[in-house]
Amino acid sequence: MAASHKIRTVNAITVGEFYEQHKEALGLVLISEKHDLKRLIREPTVNRPGLALAGFLSYFARKRIQILGNSELSYLEKLPPLRQMARFRRLCKEGIPCLVISRNRRLPQNLIELAAEFELPIFGTSQVTMKFLNAATLRLENDFSPSTTLHGCMVDVRGIGVLIMGKSGSGKSETAIGLIEKGASLVADDMVRVKFMGGELMAYSPELSRGYIEMRGIGIVNVANLYGLAAIRPEKRLDLIVTLKPHADLNNVDRVGIQTNTFDVLGMPIPHVEIPVAPGRDNARMIAIAALDQQLRRLGFNMADEFNQRLLHHMNGGMKG
Repeated sequence: MAASHKIRTVNAITVGEFYEQHKEALGLVLISEKHDLKRLIREPTVNRPGLALAGFLSYFARKRIQILGNSELSYLEKLPPLRQMARFRRLCKEGIPCLVISRNRRLPQNLIELAAEFELPIFGTSQVTMKFLNAATLRLENDFSPSTTLHGCMVDVRGIGVLIMGKSGSGKSETAIGLIEKGASLVADDMVRVKFMGGELMAYSPELSRGYIEMRGIGIVNVANLYGLAAIRPEKRLDLIVTLKPHADLNNVDRVGIQTNTFDVLGMPIPHVEIPVAPGRDNARMIAIAALDQQLRRLGFNMADEFNQRLLHHMNGGMKG
């Protein structure tokens, strides 16, 4: 089953956006005297321009953030002044997004002034080179990740991330509250943001509505105030999608579960279960069982398949008799 949702893709972000979003986590300080923060970062990783400073610019990753660590700065310091300026000028001419100086090292003032001619943003950080490179790459991958928004209620049920979907009035929020009372955690209600990160789909809530859930007839409920901080999670991997169906569709719902149905989200097939809704039916318990079944399947234990194999074995034994 394919989801009809809009996918947001990111091909580039500005240096200014990167700086504002991650300056605290990465310890970034703007040190350039004249700069253009509208320059675009077009690749979600960081490059060390050692070969470029040595004069080899073939295959240079000019679309990435560039970082100068001890090795690059020591090399620059050993060059004659004219050659140092020439090499740094060539680097600036490549149109790189920005330059980061690690370990609180100082870039020579003449090079800072040269960078100002090209309006190249220069940042300083106290982090060691590799720590910054790894941390910045993780954040860039998140910034560039494709994303979408789904309508439903996302909960963490015993380690399994479950997205509850269904038509308006099907009881999504009430079911989520029932699960929270059984120990689950709320991730998002109504608008569920989903991002493809590191080969997985991560679901989270818009910051404004995080920790809140809407209950028909009651209004907006602060889940943390009612059930404690353990009842909310900022994000969770999407493992299972459950669609609440009208009881009239009971005959169209899979009763055996041998064949795994899936729901396509950002090109990823997510296991999908349909549960019929009826008065007196404990939907929260049904979803908790579906989550536990999914957990067993992830461990390689398929209860429906096991029963099918037992049935086939019994039928074969009956035929032999």
